[in-house]
Amino acid sequence: MALIVQKYGGTSVGSVERIQAVAQRVYKTVQAGNSLVVVVSAMGKTTDGLVKLANEISPNPNRREMDMLLSTGEQVTIALLSMALQELGQPAISMTGAQVGIVTEAEHSRARILHIETTRLSRHINEGKVVVVAGFQGTSSTGEMEITTLGRGGSDTSAVAIAAALRANFCEIYTDVPGILTTDPRLVAEAQLMDAITCDEMLELASLGAKVLHPRAVEIARNYGVPLVVRSSWTDQPGTWVTSAKPQGRSLINLEIARPVDAVEFDTDQAKVALLRVPDKPGVAARLFGEISRQKVDVDLIIQSVHEGNSNDIAFTVTTPILKRAEAVATAIAPALRSQSNPKLEEAEVMVEHNIAKVSIAGAGMIGRPGVAAKMFATLAEAGVNIQMISTSEVKVSCVVNANQCDRAVLALRSAFEIEAEGQGSRGAGESACIDSPLPLRPSAPLPNCPPVRGVALDLNQARLAIRQLPDRPGMAAKLFGLLAQHNISVDMIIQSQRCRVIDGVPRRDIAFTVSRIDGENAKKMLTQIAAELGWGEVVLDSAIAKVSIVGAGMVGQPGIAAKMFEALAQQQINIQMIATSEIKISCVVAQEQGVKALQAIHAAFELAGSEKFVVPA
Repeated sequence: MALIVQKYGGTSVGSVERIQAVAQRVYKTVQAGNSLVVVVSAMGKTTDGLVKLANEISPNPNRREMDMLLSTGEQVTIALLSMALQELGQPAISMTGAQVGIVTEAEHSRARILHIETTRLSRHINEGKVVVVAGFQGTSSTGEMEITTLGRGGSDTSAVAIAAALRANFCEIYTDVPGILTTDPRLVAEAQLMDAITCDEMLELASLGAKVLHPRAVEIARNYGVPLVVRSSWTDQPGTWVTSAKPQGRSLINLEIARPVDAVEFDTDQAKVALLRVPDKPGVAARLFGEISRQKVDVDLIIQSVHEGNSNDIAFTVTTPILKRAEAVATAIAPALRSQSNPKLEEAEVMVEHNIAKVSIAGAGMIGRPGVAAKMFATLAEAGVNIQMISTSEVKVSCVVNANQCDRAVLALRSAFEIEAEGQGSRGAGESACIDSPLPLRPSAPLPNCPPVRGVALDLNQARLAIRQLPDRPGMAAKLFGLLAQHNISVDMIIQSQRCRVIDGVPRRDIAFTVSRIDGENAKKMLTQIAAELGWGEVVLDSAIAKVSIVGAGMVGQPGIAAKMFEALAQQQINIQMIATSEIKISCVVAQEQGVKALQAIHAAFELAGSEKFVVPA
């Protein structure tokens, strides 16, 4: 007999008939000998309707009152589903988040779960009842017992958190698609269903806008080793399993706000190759990395900064043993990248740096926490460590620094994030030994017999900010991203240009980053004011961008993957404005109007389409 937590989204319970269908599915699961907790969302578009009512009353409604209002939607569903189960002869009881014992931060509209008091919940389960729980909500830990909501995707978060707290055998997420697909079936009807995907891959896809699972839910599953399966509410298909490595023992207290960083990693076996002043036009990245791929040069980080005039910079890191090959490829191709449209443009220049190290913080607790990256940058600044390159993903922030500062950087980060040393990072041959570091939190190994790229995602809700001529010295990134964190603005991609200009004796670089589009104007206004005070250059906002990404644990060690992605975009005459990579993700910023075409081109290039067409129910 298994203890199962099931979650049904709004479309799955959007009418009386659908609620009765869910009751039948739940009843069959119990009849098969299982104990069950069911977490539900509000019916259909109920939440949207409540938000509309609030906006008719007030253009800026109080967040506490919004929580009071929005939490009623789920209460309707739990009562109706409990009634439907009772009509089938199945004992059931409906419970709000507060009654279940979901205790959260006192943050209205975006609370995180602190812990779940499972005593009452367990008692009802032991009595043979199906417990029907209102998702998306809890109660604050203060004596006031305030109703709180968890924000977008909160019902997913509720379900996985309850599964973790109860140590359930697994958690089933029922939705309007048959599982996790290689891309959004609304954009590519032939998107292919995956049998399984790793938590790391799912974290990246969920954070990139794949709406099947919320990143916070995946984060909890990864941290607590909860087996997850995503299935269709309309069929009996097996769905997609989201797998995670067996977790280390982790307390269920401070469930969502416990340590965001699990490891500090380093690698001194690295060198950097940068091409400066390459033409800003379609096909340049494809040509460069196509040649790199043909020469079997395996690249780690790839960064393309925001353009300056008609050109931009592309930098990448490689392991030291293959540096000569990488340098030779870059040097050979640089003259061919001269802009034919503007002969006066300086020829692309190759810059090589040997003595560098990559220092990273890793952990599934970083999602949506703008202060984590800012804390890393501040820590490095306080240690006097200057950052040369930055690369970010949902579970890792990596900085390239001078190799002789590696020890200092790792020690400082380990202290700041309270990480104990257990093992060693990767050392280059002949390098001075860097201090011991915790065992690296590497991405999950790819699942057997899976293609290197598992999915393609498109995010149309981002804006890009660029700050020109930021002083190139320790503390600048810390100050910049610390300010954004203070204003609760989360940053996604962060790119620091390789081109350095000396102005009034001060070396300066451009830095660009993406934020949620709704934060773009506020961020620009705040940064423009600070830039004037601190002597930074112009702050430029571009809201007409799209971010298209590929994700796959099998990409590691396959130099042709990036080249294939860039070539797919070049063939469609889509210009790449920015590039950022992690071990299992490559993201490109393109023009907003080309976003859908970019996704479709990349999905086709990696032959991810299946033979079946998926139609998402209304």
